[in-house]
Amino acid sequence: MRNSLHFLLLLLICVQFSSPAATPSTPNIILVMCDDLGWGDTGFNGNKVIKTPQLDKMAASGMRFTRFYAAAPVCSPTRGSVLTGRHPYRYGIYFANTGHMKNEEITLAELLKEKGYRTGHFGKWHLGTLTKTVNDANRGGPRGAKHYSPPQNNGFDTCFSAESKVPTWDPMWTPKKHADGSSRKLWWQSLKDTSAMAPYGTYYWDHKGKKVTENLRGSNSRVIMDRAIPFIESAARKGHPFLAVVWFHTPHLPVVAGPKHAAMYKDFDGYKKHYYGSISAMDEQVGRLRETLKKAGVANNTMLWFCSDNGPEGNDSAPGKTGGFRGRKRSLYEGGIRVPGLLEWPAVVKPGSITDFPAGTIDYLPTILGTVGIRIPDTRPTDGIDLKPVIEGKAKE
Repeated sequence: MRNSLHFLLLLLICVQFSSPAATPSTPNIILVMCDDLGWGDTGFNGNKVIKTPQLDKMAASGMRFTRFYAAAPVCSPTRGSVLTGRHPYRYGIYFANTGHMKNEEITLAELLKEKGYRTGHFGKWHLGTLTKTVNDANRGGPRGAKHYSPPQNNGFDTCFSAESKVPTWDPMWTPKKHADGSSRKLWWQSLKDTSAMAPYGTYYWDHKGKKVTENLRGSNSRVIMDRAIPFIESAARKGHPFLAVVWFHTPHLPVVAGPKHAAMYKDFDGYKKHYYGSISAMDEQVGRLRETLKKAGVANNTMLWFCSDNGPEGNDSAPGKTGGFRGRKRSLYEGGIRVPGLLEWPAVVKPGSITDFPAGTIDYLPTILGTVGIRIPDTRPTDGIDLKPVIEGKAKE
């Protein structure tokens, strides 16, 4: 009997240490990014109008970076910095809608796959075209074939990805007419009848290179999260550590809020109402994500990061706010590159932590690789630093 118990105990130990499931040295990784969300557009950074209760809870449960920086004042270069840990001028994507992620770059997804991670990308890609055959978005199809570089060519097992911007509600559609005073470039009222709509012209694609046609109505943030959550649940159920890159389009123009979230801001004009409403709709999905992690039993050892890709669009009269910093999107002043930054990681980060240590998107890769114990396999330079000492409260400067 005693020998049998010893055998069972040894068997359990072996299973535990041979399992690919997340451990303290292999946490799950989720990188959430908004598009054009200003430093001052969240409750945890002092906004009194836009309701972001889920992000505020995340900030209270984790670490808030008061000096978190996008690598560039526009989206594509920043996104590339997340995946490479390198300055945009090293990997050659200088502006939006230019260049692509090149084969010689080594991405975070590729490196984590070698460690047994499942990898998924969900939402806006903007690091290359997603089809060589169909006219899609800004560059997709034959016109941009030389820039074809989808997520599945850059280390992602699965994806639900759009090349560039889409509306934040009914992402595949735009009204045929704008008779309600709305602006095609800025915002419009949500519609139920597809006969009053025309195709927007940007599509979602999966990891097989197929256009996605199902479950594309309503809040775009929910549409994206509907794909990310099953991926996370599957990886957790099978005991695999995972990397989920969730890149919302919100609140990039055009902003459209559904009836529920638009009603939350009924006292504001159309542009503000839809801008604010789209952010609250996105915030709701962050709450859904956090709840999923708890139910799956993986919240404790999941690094859940949140930021924006650059400052807010428009001028100072636009709804997006920088929190008083000079400059906006496309500017290298603080308002163009200082963005909201959060990390929730219950196993390591103390609730309510705040740091003014300067950090940014360029630090994701070295921080994650340092935690997991992976080295870049060659001598190429990376420009970020490992933030683990900051996260653990051991480094202040």
